[in-house]
Amino acid sequence: MERVYNAPVNKVWEAISNKEQMKEWYFDLAEFKAEPGFEFRFEAGDENVNYVHLCVVKEVIPNSKLSYTWRYEGYEGDSLVTFELFPENGGTRLKLTHEGLETFPADNPAFAKKNFLAGWTEITGTALKNFVEKA
Repeated sequence: MERVYNAPVNKVWEAISNKEQMKEWYFDLAEFKAEPGFEFRFEAGDENVNYVHLCVVKEVIPNSKLSYTWRYEGYEGDSLVTFELFPENGGTRLKLTHEGLETFPADNPAFAKKNFLAGWTEITGTALKNFVEKA
């Protein structure tokens, strides 16, 4: 999915790569470093189940690209989340790709593609947008 923000690339980069800023709009990460090989984890879920997310930073190109693996403790499957930033008309275009969703258990409705789409739509379309565009 793609979103355009009325904010410069460096501001969006800081929002997606700085642990303290990520806590404001993303997940409450105990640790995060935009460094290849850095492993981080966080918990998120719904009223029924809390999922432990296990991630490893794979690629970092400052102000341009950040990617990390995304899997769930105790479940099969491994995916890759990639944020790419592009300057656009004084703002920033974000391209988010989440590959490998088909590797998660198909019999678990929580891992349905529509749920990831809804989650990323909220995260990038509302939470991140509001965070980077606030004065």
